[in-house]
Amino acid sequence: MHLNDLPAEFVENCQRFVTIDAHTEGEPLRIITSGYPEIKGETILEMRQYVTQHLDRYRTLLMHEPRGHADMYGALLTKPVTEGADFGVLFLHNEGYSSMCGHGILALVKVACQTGAITLETDERVIKIDAPAGLITAKASRDSQGKIHASFLNVDSWAESLDCSVLVEGFGEIKYDIGFGGAYYAYVDADAHDISCGQENVAQLIDMGRRIKLAVMASHPLVHPIEEDLSFLYGTIFTSKKVTNPEAHSRHVCIFADGEVDRSPTGTGVAGRVALLYAKGEVELEQALMIESIVDGRMIVSATKENSFFGKDAVIPQVSGRSYITGRHQFVIDPDDVFQNGFMLR
Repeated sequence: MHLNDLPAEFVENCQRFVTIDAHTEGEPLRIITSGYPEIKGETILEMRQYVTQHLDRYRTLLMHEPRGHADMYGALLTKPVTEGADFGVLFLHNEGYSSMCGHGILALVKVACQTGAITLETDERVIKIDAPAGLITAKASRDSQGKIHASFLNVDSWAESLDCSVLVEGFGEIKYDIGFGGAYYAYVDADAHDISCGQENVAQLIDMGRRIKLAVMASHPLVHPIEEDLSFLYGTIFTSKKVTNPEAHSRHVCIFADGEVDRSPTGTGVAGRVALLYAKGEVELEQALMIESIVDGRMIVSATKENSFFGKDAVIPQVSGRSYITGRHQFVIDPDDVFQNGFMLR
């Protein structure tokens, strides 16, 4: 049997979305290129508020089953709002909308250059992206074989709180730090609590990550220096010195949103981590660290310089990682489909 393309009369009666799918170090990114109605707002945070209030069904449709899955991640392109920016982006996941996404920035830069949406010749290209956490300065370059490499300078990142502890139901006392790298995370030394960061332990990591996040949220309120919309704990990051790659500094397993497991080391997570390590005197400026992930992906992060951010002693992290296109999709929404808004099972 040979299946031809979808009948034109069927497609014409369906709502359609076009995406380019990619991944960075194993973590998926679904880049939505068409299908959304107009997104209103003069700033990225206003746009995020608008899609949350008026267009959220499209997030669940594309992130949740049967078109996505519990760990899907998305990027919705917007118009730029800052002078000199190339474009804007909103980040989507199973629970809602994040403030910043490092793996997403790296994939967007690679895809934009690889598809020709942004021209990349032999010289390094600076690409500026409006994200909810602030303006991101990314860089793209080609090596001698013509392959594209991406990195970005993150927003101001800092150690929010050090040496904290909280009682977690079903486990006991957990010690943690809180770092900001575009989003707030609770960082937990997995080795100190005898928690394995291996793939075989993903169920416990999800369960503990959720429990820790809820416990910290209940006992440790967060206030971003300038943006109320960024004043929330995004997830739990387990750190471990038990690595697969002997060149790696440590391993990260990030449990974020509603129990999502980041397959990458987490771009905003490694940014917050280097800020914590710098605050503790454990790394120097420009010292590059390799952080590996639960699936042995890796990112390189360094603190490029110190900065003062509205009373916070911050650093500007630089993050790099590998991204690849996995496909192009045209999703159609049959008007008779009983699962138009999606669902999620875990």
